Amino acid sequence: MAPAHPPPANPVRGEAAIRVGGAMLVLRPSFAALVAAEQELGPLFALVERAADHRLTLSELVALCWHCLREVPHGMTREAFGEGVAAGGLANATPALRALLSQILAGQ
Repeated sequence: MAPAHPPPANPVRGEAAIRVGGAMLVLRPSFAALVAAEQELGPLFALVERAADHRLTLSELVALCWHCLREVPHGMTREAFGEGVAAGGLANATPALRALLSQILAGQ
């Protein structure tokens, strides 16, 4: 029997997908995920402002996405995740980041 694949991102639930290291990972900006991101990165509205001003750092992008991962793949570390995001390029990460920031602003 083939291994089960996790369900794809559901935009209605505020989810977004990002390709990291050949795998499609789902980001879900749940309350708990956003609280954890805020504890590490500071106020989320300030994060959104930095992003709007093109001042968001790669480490901030990785941290936000890491906290919002719906499911961390077995054996993946945050460092490996960050390397995968960087290797995929900012153009690959931008749609997922945009979706997360929209959810933060919309509060859904």
